[in-house]
Amino acid sequence: MQPPDGRIQMGHGGGGRLMRELITELVVPKLGHQKNVLHDAALLYTPGPQLAFSTDSYVVRPLFFPGGDIGRLAVYGSVNDLAMAGARPLALSLSLIIEEGLEVDCLARVIDSVGEACRGIGVEVITGDTKVVERGKGDGLFINSTAIGVVEHPLNISPSAIRPGDAVIVSGDLGRHGLAVLSARAELGLRSPIESDLACLLEPVMELLAAGVELHCLRDLTRGGLASASDEIARSGQCTLQLEQQRIPVHPSVNAACEVLGLDPIAMANEGRMLVICPAEQVGLALTVLQRYEPEAARVGTVGKRWADGSSLDVRYPVSLISELGVNCPVVLAEGEQIPRIC
Repeated sequence: MQPPDGRIQMGHGGGGRLMRELITELVVPKLGHQKNVLHDAALLYTPGPQLAFSTDSYVVRPLFFPGGDIGRLAVYGSVNDLAMAGARPLALSLSLIIEEGLEVDCLARVIDSVGEACRGIGVEVITGDTKVVERGKGDGLFINSTAIGVVEHPLNISPSAIRPGDAVIVSGDLGRHGLAVLSARAELGLRSPIESDLACLLEPVMELLAAGVELHCLRDLTRGGLASASDEIARSGQCTLQLEQQRIPVHPSVNAACEVLGLDPIAMANEGRMLVICPAEQVGLALTVLQRYEPEAARVGTVGKRWADGSSLDVRYPVSLISELGVNCPVVLAEGEQIPRIC
């Protein structure tokens, strides 16, 4: 994990191999190995109701992009992390790190967006903090949001619950957020009609639970996209995952832009899409629910064999992709993020 010059690189925050190594080899061992420590939301074991807790930081540039902004991103991002444990949010905290010189009107727009997003979900910001850093040290505005929620179901929704033969589903088409942020950057000169997929995933998750879908694992497809999320789940669950390229929904504009820029759609960031793993016999029920929100929701793969029944290659590359030509290739994570500052 140690970089050549002994310093943190941008790639260490990008959702790829460098980030995984930083967390698993440096951070987690020093803080203690805990069950499901790498899941989106941690479960808090208390004498009362089962609680879930999550925190995240947002450093997107620009602050406003097609289909969203950093304020709504901070609210939906933390609530989505809770939803990945099947938890309903109770309250949020919001911490602002503001760069000297940021326009007050800009900050007001962000806070308005935070309030609107909270009202739409039915959750409140109950505490927070504000800091101002010197000009040139903050990229305008950084936000940290923390969420606490309650789990009202008996399921163990985590990578440890996945089973060989389970279905792998994505809740909509992929890569919109990454492309929307790229197109908002004037220096790139990229034009696209695509808006970010930024959305709250709480309602579809609650509906899946209400419909009786036996959710084994959920993961929102943020940094590193489907490729990174699949790799994390496969390693934590110690099973292989096999994806099918032809089944993965990607908008033609996203696909075309990725071809021009040399990017991989399955590694592009999303902010309103999730991976759902459930028993294969419940695929129809799960898709009926998900397609009410996003018609492009689709089954894209299958959980394969346990590592104990596989080879050393399965352990090194636990996720594979069957190409449109029928070739089965390992999914190799890039060292960092394909593009910086998108979430």
